[in-house]
Amino acid sequence: MGSVFVVGIGPGDRQGFTAQAMAALERAEVLCGYTGYVELAAPLYPEKEVYATPMKQEIARCRWALETAQGGRTVAMLCSGDAGIYGMASPLLEVAPQFPGVEIEVVPGVTAALSGGAVLGAPLGHDFCVISLSDLLTPWEQIARRLTCAAQGDFSICLYNPASQKRKDHLRRACDILLAYREKDTVCGWVRSIGRAGQTRRLLTLEELRESAVDMFTTVFVGASTTRKIGQWMVTPRGYRRG
Repeated sequence: MGSVFVVGIGPGDRQGFTAQAMAALERAEVLCGYTGYVELAAPLYPEKEVYATPMKQEIARCRWALETAQGGRTVAMLCSGDAGIYGMASPLLEVAPQFPGVEIEVVPGVTAALSGGAVLGAPLGHDFCVISLSDLLTPWEQIARRLTCAAQGDFSICLYNPASQKRKDHLRRACDILLAYREKDTVCGWVRSIGRAGQTRRLLTLEELRESAVDMFTTVFVGASTTRKIGQWMVTPRGYRRG
């Protein structure tokens, strides 16, 4: 009986791999995952067998990985960022009971909230929420409730999947919800292509964010009431200076 490593590879550049992730990839005989993620890691391991599939084949991909492991091989299921945050750990573990005996290890990685936050400074220095604006699997009504609750709780907010070809107005709609509870000059920021060629960043206000053109490669940060722009940095104080 083989095993499956569900591996978070961070932003995708080798510098963003954790030592644990690299060890798992070294041990694996097969690299499996969404085509875009496999293309990031496979060149580093040219001797490995590769199994890649496009989007919307997640469950089939999980079954393939588990079936391959059941046959005695070691598989690395690749995820961008962290495997357990909007990653493949959840669906694979849901399917796993159908493949008793397969050993599974979830290998954490650096999610975009952390890698993007580091580019901007310290936007998540205090309590924060991470919310995806994609309504492919979650109804917009539920996303809107979560945005409202996060705004009412004065959390710093990290927004994943802020826009796509089919969801061009989701960030604007999200900002409209937040503006009911946050000042229009609330400090915000976004980072595009985190840790990859062409990485860009911007600090702006919540009012300006509402009019921003972003895409699925962008991670957005909305500050709390305490968040400040300090030089080139977005900073949410932890509160030590008041201690």
